Amino acid sequence: MQLSIRYAERIAPGAAPVEIVERKGAGHPDSICDGIAEHVCVRLCQYYLERFGLILHHNVDKVMLCAGSSQPAFGGGETREPIEIYLAGRAAAEHAGVRIPVQEIATEACREWLRAHLAHLDAERDVRIVPRLRPGSRDLNWLFARGAAGALANDTSCGAGFAPFTDLERAVLAAEGALNAAHTRQVHPAIGEDIKVMGVRREGRIELTVSCAFIGRFVSSMEEYLQHKRVAAALAVEAANRVTPLPVHAAVNAADDLERGDIFLTVTGTSAEAGDDGQTGRGNRVCGLITPYRVMSVEGAAGKNPVSHTGKLYNILALRIAQAIVAEAPEAHSADCVLVSRIGQSVDDPQVIDIALGAQGSAVALERQVTQLVHAHLLQLRALREELLTERLALF
Repeated sequence: MQLSIRYAERIAPGAAPVEIVERKGAGHPDSICDGIAEHVCVRLCQYYLERFGLILHHNVDKVMLCAGSSQPAFGGGETREPIEIYLAGRAAAEHAGVRIPVQEIATEACREWLRAHLAHLDAERDVRIVPRLRPGSRDLNWLFARGAAGALANDTSCGAGFAPFTDLERAVLAAEGALNAAHTRQVHPAIGEDIKVMGVRREGRIELTVSCAFIGRFVSSMEEYLQHKRVAAALAVEAANRVTPLPVHAAVNAADDLERGDIFLTVTGTSAEAGDDGQTGRGNRVCGLITPYRVMSVEGAAGKNPVSHTGKLYNILALRIAQAIVAEAPEAHSADCVLVSRIGQSVDDPQVIDIALGAQGSAVALERQVTQLVHAHLLQLRALREELLTERLALF
């Protein structure tokens, strides 16, 4: 492993004149695909472990959602054609002569996730699931098996992470989190799960453009719809104000044409019912955000196996290393971390780890501390795999 520690000379995103950040909520079609991919992965891992005592080769990170057709209306509405969800990927379907019901496991895992996260979607009636999981190639299966004692990287991938979050990043996370909170749903049931927040900071203020699906059965008229929009804007601003001193303004459903009656009204709380398709890996990064001004990888973490796929493990690890540096090394006020693997090499031994520090000058003590933190986190990879199986670690 080559560890590179350097000192960043660029302007930090939070200090630049303009900054742009985005987050897609749980009901956004891309996030639905991420959520399903990861839940299918976890259910396969659990089956493999319970039946055989080990996790077999799989990567189920190619979920695609084709939107259905619906007719939303004030006071109700109906779905007309089902959403189609295609589950593509690789998964071991036999071990030691025993057949593994991969398609059945994946299909039920998909419905489980939909039931748990989309309260107004009927996971049986409103969705058609097309499982297309097939065994991996012989060489990748053999590579996976060779790593039984110590996992070997199943791909040449990079992961990236940064810390700390800027005011805008915190504001976007807070706004979407408040609108999608369980308490909000109880008090304001008209707000659906399909929420996207685009944040722009310029001239010392934050502008949030919020796309928020409203559920027709809880909205009786255009006047009530407009009131729900005002509530959503107020909730977003209130949440953002708790994490930033900058002035915040929010515009909700900016494309609405009230004269024509074109508004973001849905039957199920997600545009997947009719308006938008989705795909794994097109949404939030492991940090929960889409951050074009930051170091970031295009690898989608959801659905990749937690044993050897560095496209998953290294993105989580890079974020944690950057966060640990800022939290535990007072001299470092910011950190970027990028890791890259080489296929066939031990997951515990990255090809390169590159750390860029924002700090006051260079310091031997700081670099020693950063080195220790990096090695400590590499030793936690096995524990990280176990943590992923609990599904308490957010990946998007």
